[in-house]
Amino acid sequence: MKDINIGLLGFGTIGAGVVKLLARNSLLIEEKLGARLILKKIADLDITTDRGVPVSPGVLTSNADDVLSDPEISVVIELIGGYEPARSFVLRAIENGKHVVTANKALLALHGREIYAAAARKGVEVLYEAAVGGGIPVLSAIRGNLAANNFATVLGILNGTCNYILTKMTKDGADFADVLKKAQELGYAEADPTFDIEGIDTAHKLSILLSLCFGTRVEFKDIHTEGISSISSLDINYARDFGYKIKLLAIGKRDGERIEARVHPTMIPVNYPLADVDGAFNAIRLTGDFVGPVMLYGRGAGMDPTASAVVGDVMDISRNILAGIGRRTAPLGFQEERIRDLQIKPIGEIVSKFYIRFSVMDEPGVIARIAGELGRNNISIESMVQTARSVQESVPIVIMTHEAREMDIRKALAEIDSFDIVREKSNLIRIEDNLE
Repeated sequence: MKDINIGLLGFGTIGAGVVKLLARNSLLIEEKLGARLILKKIADLDITTDRGVPVSPGVLTSNADDVLSDPEISVVIELIGGYEPARSFVLRAIENGKHVVTANKALLALHGREIYAAAARKGVEVLYEAAVGGGIPVLSAIRGNLAANNFATVLGILNGTCNYILTKMTKDGADFADVLKKAQELGYAEADPTFDIEGIDTAHKLSILLSLCFGTRVEFKDIHTEGISSISSLDINYARDFGYKIKLLAIGKRDGERIEARVHPTMIPVNYPLADVDGAFNAIRLTGDFVGPVMLYGRGAGMDPTASAVVGDVMDISRNILAGIGRRTAPLGFQEERIRDLQIKPIGEIVSKFYIRFSVMDEPGVIARIAGELGRNNISIESMVQTARSVQESVPIVIMTHEAREMDIRKALAEIDSFDIVREKSNLIRIEDNLE
């Protein structure tokens, strides 16, 4: 039986999961692959800490070059994370003719173009299923069974930390700060949660999905990105009253030769399948012209689901090696010469319904002033809620609009927020209820 040698860069949580899976399911992998996967070298700066998984003598090294320059290693798994030295290591592995498997969405979002071009020149594979959705096989589905479809939309709940926080706020009525603290105590959120709660992690993943679905290169910096830190329990409760749930949603839509690319808190109908994705779970919904709507759901992070995706990519590449094929599928699923630079639709041109919460002084004429300013900017009110009157305190007014242009909404809110009757900056959440 043929042996296929693997090198692993990064022996953290996911790296330990890969080692555990390769050891526990080695016989199953051999039965399906017809070859043995041999973990020849693991490179990490820390080679003394016990990860709780079996490692053969001589496998661990603190020198990445022992992996990158070993002529017997065919596949390099990069699980270091971040931009550098991950970028340099991946490019060196490719230059040395090695296939690459990575879970590094940030690396691909910023340096994917360079990495894919290098892989094309050397005729090697770069697979990254674990970079989006953890163990959910969405990328292989887009490049494989769904490849014959023109995609119209891709929507996703792609960050387990944010989804956990919003779920707890919805079910327990807790405030954002309290739930975030609890999430950090449980290990769902990092000590510095900025990448998660401000939508950056989700935008990295969306850039990859957009490239695969629409055959274009999307720069992370061009994706309109908002986080969930401004969402309050008031917003959660009002959303419920109107028949919605709030989710941090990644949204990609094809609009002729332009695409929408945005990440932000979004109200979606409670009877919509994405609304039922709770806790740390992820889901991605695709709409193809022939297959129609498809939703994939599962654990979007964690040692075991991510390791599953990583080893699945290694097995896919190994089948190519066994068949004598260097490279079968381009990293973005399109031939390089057919990838186009589609324009990102400016956020100001997005048309949507909107939820707006105002905090205003409790006095006569307030609603008329707000409604008048909205009307002057071509914004029609669908419904409105005003709470019971209070004494010498601000009161919330919530307005749901009909469809309007974002630039018109922003112009109106800038004027309204300057009114002397407004106590706090207004809070705006977009609504997606036309999801076909």
